[in-house]
Amino acid sequence: DFRSPGKGLYHNLAKYNLPYPQAIFELGYFIQQPEPFFHLARELFPGSFEPTVAHHFIKLLHDKDLLLRHYTQNIDNLERTAGVPEDKLVEAHGTFYTSHCLNCEREYTLEWMKKKIFSTDVPLCEDCGSVVKPDIVFFGEALPYKFFQNIPSDFDKCDLLIIMGSSLTVEPFASLVRKVKRNCPRIIINDRPVGHTVGISYGNNSRDVFIEGSCDDGCRKLADIFGWAEDFAQLLKKPPSAT
Repeated sequence: DFRSPGKGLYHNLAKYNLPYPQAIFELGYFIQQPEPFFHLARELFPGSFEPTVAHHFIKLLHDKDLLLRHYTQNIDNLERTAGVPEDKLVEAHGTFYTSHCLNCEREYTLEWMKKKIFSTDVPLCEDCGSVVKPDIVFFGEALPYKFFQNIPSDFDKCDLLIIMGSSLTVEPFASLVRKVKRNCPRIIINDRPVGHTVGISYGNNSRDVFIEGSCDDGCRKLADIFGWAEDFAQLLKKPPSAT
């Protein structure tokens, strides 16, 4: 939750003495001052949180061979932890799962980065000594190639688009809702109606369906509607395992 007034991540960054909140995710600032980001990374790092009901619902879609692809703006790896395979994921804003040296581009694992972050050291490359950055997308960086590579085929094949927990204000992610065919239904799960600026239209005769509430509650409702309540309950009892 980055932008929610009074409680989002940007609201809680005052302690880092940043020139402005977004600086902590700007590549130029990170290169000059990596310490604030790595302080914050201890709070954001995968393993600090557990997959939610919504993450497990995505896994249920995969188990039923109905998940074409899951596009996410999240960087926390929780979809992987819930058991969603990597080839089903498009992590548009990157991931902590791998990291790379900013100079020589040597790749490092999640476990390596975790040890460095929780040792309070700025992670430095073992080959050249430069800063190692998690593969999350900072302001000033391009989105992953996989994001653009999969869009044409995925959205042409899509026969139901489920949109959960997004404000649909951050581009180019927000405009993805326009890329499905005109007859493709779209289900929006959110605490308020969103997407008017990108063509979402709510009404009795619309293909767009709004489920008001949290992502978890919305996913429970969908599982009930689809007749999967028992299967979903069984899945939620299983311990998550990263893929």
